[in-house]
Amino acid sequence: MTGPRLRHADPFLGIAATNFYLLRSFIDTRTGETVHQLYVEDSYPGAERNWNAARLASGGGLRFVTISKNEITCELNCSYAEEFAASLPEPLLRGSAQGFTIVFTARSGIEKMIVVPGDAIAKQLAAVDQARAARPTAAAAPSAAPPPAPPR
Repeated sequence: MTGPRLRHADPFLGIAATNFYLLRSFIDTRTGETVHQLYVEDSYPGAERNWNAARLASGGGLRFVTISKNEITCELNCSYAEEFAASLPEPLLRGSAQGFTIVFTARSGIEKMIVVPGDAIAKQLAAVDQARAARPTAAAAPSAAPPPAPPR
């Protein structure tokens, strides 16, 4: 499940599908386990940034997830598109009604602050709760094994 795309910078070269972030959640339909991420797409000119770390602005590291890095062009100057994410523990989301800020750090030394608004978190959690309620977990789902043979 993905939340709405929110901007962290102007669209790169006027292309709408660039420089955005969103919350996304993955639910394992067998176990009910849910993984949440703040996903970021960052397109930019100049030297490679190589995003490689994430932390809460209020303190506390988050697991950084590298997704992709692509060179757009290097004809005159180089341009790059990087996709990355920070893993978000569910208690962090459920305890952040007012939102929070994540700071991403690149090997190049720059930082990018992403403000995640409370209403985006509330909408994401509501969608997750609704999906969980609609899908039985492995413990509640009927077994795929055939029923036992009747006694003789």
